Amino acid sequence: MVSSTTEGAGSGHSEWQPSVNPWLVAASVMLATFMVVLDSSVANVALPHIAGTLSASTDESTWVLTSYLVANAIMLPAAGWITRRIGRKRLLMISILVFTGASLLCGVAVNMPMLIMARVLQGIGGGGMQPLAQSILLESFPPIKQGAAMAVYGMGIVVAPVIGPTLGGWITDSYSWRWIFYINLPVGLLAMYMTNLFIEDPPYLRQKFKGAIDYLGFGLMAVWLGTMQLVLDKGQEADWFEARWIRVVTAICAAAFVGFVARELTDREPIVQLRILLNRNFAVGTAITALFGFALYGVTALLPLYLQTVMGYSALDSGLAVSPRGLGSLAAMMVVGILVNYVDARILLGLGITGFAYSTYLLSRINLGVSMGSVAVPNILNGFAGGFIFVPLTTMAMGRLRKQEIGNAAGVYNLMRNIGGSVGIATVTTFLVRGAQTHQNYLAANVTASNPTAMAAFQGLQARFFHGGASSSTAQQEALGAIYRNIQQQASLLAYADNFRLIAYMSLLCIPLLILVTRVRSSPKEPPK
Repeated sequence: MVSSTTEGAGSGHSEWQPSVNPWLVAASVMLATFMVVLDSSVANVALPHIAGTLSASTDESTWVLTSYLVANAIMLPAAGWITRRIGRKRLLMISILVFTGASLLCGVAVNMPMLIMARVLQGIGGGGMQPLAQSILLESFPPIKQGAAMAVYGMGIVVAPVIGPTLGGWITDSYSWRWIFYINLPVGLLAMYMTNLFIEDPPYLRQKFKGAIDYLGFGLMAVWLGTMQLVLDKGQEADWFEARWIRVVTAICAAAFVGFVARELTDREPIVQLRILLNRNFAVGTAITALFGFALYGVTALLPLYLQTVMGYSALDSGLAVSPRGLGSLAAMMVVGILVNYVDARILLGLGITGFAYSTYLLSRINLGVSMGSVAVPNILNGFAGGFIFVPLTTMAMGRLRKQEIGNAAGVYNLMRNIGGSVGIATVTTFLVRGAQTHQNYLAANVTASNPTAMAAFQGLQARFFHGGASSSTAQQEALGAIYRNIQQQASLLAYADNFRLIAYMSLLCIPLLILVTRVRSSPKEPPK
């Protein structure tokens, strides 16, 4: 069933066009979006340095990431509602100003509480920018050029998280972790200037909004998203539901979610218009973006960890090994931005999902003897396939909505991708720890005196340490320690391989959903079917 939200989709796209060149609009919003998405990953490799400077533990330093994600998630779906009250251009400028000012506060933070509060402000500013940029682009370009516009936007979304760890590692090693926040200042000021100069509100947003403020809906949404992120972030550390506080917070999260859905479906002016999910293309597209978020964030979280903890790479070297993914994404964006106007988006999506699953499966076959090139090739393929997913998926999900619905839809769409990513990171982290324990128990059970291979390895190591100058008892202990370290390393390798295979299979779950969507025509002369 396709709801009434699709009615008039074809005419809705041609009602208004900006007075300036749409590509100037695209450059303005892409600059702001790139800054926000980059900052979501650039701080990852600097956490040990931040913790050391501010005298915090490793667990406390992770709140630098969590606080940003929570505030960002709360703002994503609220952006459409706030836009109706104050206008899109004004909200975008306020968001850029808040984000840039918060970046300065992050750089001058003297203790961990100050840094966490500044990161909350950053998340509030950044959460408003992503759906605003997407809806501005879709409204500013005619249907025939929307694929190319989304390709430009996708470069910021897909490439920024890839170069973030590399850039963050280089800045932290060469200067100070504070400069990963200071670099936002000139970018933010330029984005403010371009937004003020080139972006304008469409006529329907210039009318004064007189609806009541949905305080209850916003409060329930904040509690639901905040508690969910807390459980996902700290669940593995607390052994999940074995901890009483995890069970309590999960119950609060579930109650807040049910209350939020009930409130938004019954309120006359909800902060998030959930009825837009009655549009079949948008509902299916949102489900696919959540599954793809699970896979994408899972891969980008696992691979740097594997390179640093198992292969012994430095933070900078691991970033360099992952960076070729950005080259694949850039190449794909340039190609798919043209193809999406001529090829059915479902075909492009199917190819992209298949390629992403295959390249992720290749990562499951890496071993302790691989070179950096063996990691880079699957990364390039992974990035290229990801580029074939983002653009057609967005145009397919949004292509049958009226312009008035795009702002709210973009917030929900981006929120579900972030939720999928949060669930993906929590899932693979849990499976990684528990899988390593399982493999270690299995491998250790085979290292016994009755195993001739194990005994031969032990005796060879013992002889090597003895001839190296160690006493007989010391050589024996060092040989046992070397075997144990090798078991741990092999167990970790197998656990990483299991997770990469899991992500590959999860990606393929998106393909059956493609039969539920209808094709979106790029030409305004062709009515949507």
